[in-house]
Amino acid sequence: MEEPADHIFDHGPESLADRLEAWGLRRFRAKQLLRAVYGRGVGGPRQMTELSKADREALAERLTIVSGEPVGHQRATDGVQKLLMTWHGSGLQTESVMIPAGKRRTACISSQVGCPVGCRFCASGLGGLDANLSAGRIVEQVWQLGRLEGVGRISHVVFMGMGEPLANFGAVTDAIRTLMADWGPNLAGRRITVSTVGVPAQIRRLADLELPVTLALSLHAPNDDLRRELIPWAQRVAMDKLLEAGRYYFDRTGREITLEYILLGGVNDRPAHARELAEVAATLRANVNLIRYNEVSGLPDRRPGTRDVRAFQAILRRAGINTHIRASRGRDIAAACGQLRHEASQQVPAENPLPIAQGAG
Repeated sequence: MEEPADHIFDHGPESLADRLEAWGLRRFRAKQLLRAVYGRGVGGPRQMTELSKADREALAERLTIVSGEPVGHQRATDGVQKLLMTWHGSGLQTESVMIPAGKRRTACISSQVGCPVGCRFCASGLGGLDANLSAGRIVEQVWQLGRLEGVGRISHVVFMGMGEPLANFGAVTDAIRTLMADWGPNLAGRRITVSTVGVPAQIRRLADLELPVTLALSLHAPNDDLRRELIPWAQRVAMDKLLEAGRYYFDRTGREITLEYILLGGVNDRPAHARELAEVAATLRANVNLIRYNEVSGLPDRRPGTRDVRAFQAILRRAGINTHIRASRGRDIAAACGQLRHEASQQVPAENPLPIAQGAG
C-alpha cells in the first residue's frame, strides 16, 4: 500500500520538528501542529490561522493530515456509526466503528485491509489480506471517528476491526504509543484493547514492551479440534501454547486477560462446551466475553437463541468464571462484531454531506 510521504499521524513532536526544520520552518511549530490536529480536529494546514500564510502554504504542499477519505457513513438505530474509508494512493478500503455508551465513545478500528486469518464466521477475511495499515492510518481512524457530529472525544479504542493486529505488530504498537501520548489522544492504556486470534510469540513481545493495554484472546472454541474447524490459523498454534502466552502476558503486565467467545448456534454453544470452556478459563487470570454470532450474508452459521446464551453463561458463572454477554451493537448497519468487510460490492452510500463536528476542520 502506498503511504503518504509525511503523514502527521506517523509523527511525534521530535520527528515532526526534525521534518519542519528540514523544510526551513521553526521547530516549535511541531507542537502547534499537533495541538491543532489532536486538540481541535483541524484537518489541513491552511486552516491553522496561528501560522503565517507562507507557513500554511509550505505545509500544505508537504504535510499530509487527512490520508483517508470517508466514502461511506451509516448510523444505526442504537447510535453506532460506521465509516468506510478509502486510503489515498491505493484505492483500498477499511471500515471502522464508533460505539457510544453513556459518556463512553469507543472506536473499533482496523489494523489491516482485509484479514489473513479467515475465521469461518467472520466477514473481514472473506477477501483475504490486501495490505497492512501504517501506524498513522491506524491512528487516523480514531481521529476521523472523533470528528463525526455529536461524537467528541474518543474515550476507548479496541483493535477489533478488520485484520489481525499482532500480524502488523510494529505499526499497531507504534499506534498504541501515539494513542497514549500526552501530545496525542492521551488515552490510558487500560482503555485500549488489542484483540488477537493468538500469535504466542507476538503476545510475549507485546508483554515485554510493557504497554499497559488489555489483551483479548479470540478463543471461540474450548478445544483444539473445534477451534481448528472455526479458525484456520489455529492449525499453527495449539491452545495450550496460546494460554501459556496469556499467562506470560498477565505475569508481565498484571493485566487480566479477556477470552472472547463467539457463540455459533448448534456449533460451540452446548452445555458441554461451556463446561469445557470453564476448565480452560480457570487456568489463567481471565474473564470471558460471550458474543452472539452476528449473521453474515453468504456464511452458513446461525445466531444462537437467548435461552442457550443465558444457559451457557450460567454454567461458566457457577464455575466461578467472571462472564459477560456482550451486547450486539450496530447490527442493522452490519457494524457488529464479525460483520466488517472491505469488498467494493459491500460499500455503503455516504450521507450527504458527511456530518463532521462544527469547527473540526
